[in-house]
Amino acid sequence: MAAYYYLISQLPSLDGYSDAVPLPIDEARFMELVRGHLGKNTQNDMEKLTLTPPMDSEKTSSPLLSAWYDGERDLRLALGKIRAEKMNKTFTFPNKILSAALIKTATDAQEAENPLEAEKILFSHRLSFLESLRPTDMFCEDFLFYYGLKLKLLARMWQFDPVRGEAAYRKIYNSILQGDKKEVNP
Repeated sequence: MAAYYYLISQLPSLDGYSDAVPLPIDEARFMELVRGHLGKNTQNDMEKLTLTPPMDSEKTSSPLLSAWYDGERDLRLALGKIRAEKMNKTFTFPNKILSAALIKTATDAQEAENPLEAEKILFSHRLSFLESLRPTDMFCEDFLFYYGLKLKLLARMWQFDPVRGEAAYRKIYNSILQGDKKEVNP
């Protein structure tokens, strides 16, 4: 565990992130730093780290990672349920009770003015959920999973360009209105 003190102390803080400032580290550099410091199972889970969990629960080496995947899976089920209801379609999902707060987040995202606003709503929910999982011991393996997930969330939001996104959205929307059957490339 002593190696984690040195490893984690090298990582720049992701707290206080602003979308006006580039991230202090990218995912490739983070993976470069952690490679070789982790056990085999933890390294395997770190290399498969994703914001999109498998549909079915899989065993991981980390309680934090398992909780994240369960929470993200539930959010995606709530989004599917809300979208299906809006289109008057049936949506089958595992016999699971989704919280009212999760349904509200999915509804708010569905009713957002534009896709970027919906992404911001979902980002805020995901970040709050991840923060609720943040380990109190910042020199443990779970902290590395927390850091990796937070870095992925922030990097994903950093990719959105409102001007390009709006132009692509308008192009697709106009294509649909004009009945264009061709695939539209933004």
